[in-house]
Amino acid sequence: QVQLVESGGGLVQPGGSLRLSCAASGFTLDYHGIGWFRQAPGKEREGVSCVSSNNGRTYISDSVKGRFTISRDNAKNTVYLQMNSLKPEDTAVYYCAAGLHIYSDYDLITPDEYDYWGQGTQVTVSS
Repeated sequence: QVQLVESGGGLVQPGGSLRLSCAASGFTLDYHGIGWFRQAPGKEREGVSCVSSNNGRTYISDSVKGRFTISRDNAKNTVYLQMNSLKPEDTAVYYCAAGLHIYSDYDLITPDEYDYWGQGTQVTVSS
């Protein structure tokens, strides 16, 4: 069974840090593009940080540049999002996604281009 399971969300004060994890099962992440997206209430799902399938192309939202870092551990079949200097506007449900054909800038930021999605994890930044 193909699954992506996120963990690591929670409540954190402004300026704090969290590391989200996304564990894949039923397939290997090696040749997949991976992405972290988020969705705040009343807003569309947006790309946060994404890495292409095989050509090294990456995307990171201007709103998190310098604060968030995406990484993957192929041995653990897991993707991470390290989030530092968190702000209240980072509050959202965060989703990880994987896709076999993520090649272009368009692919990276378009949710419909991804094949698999996790269930989401809530991140709340508040004092």
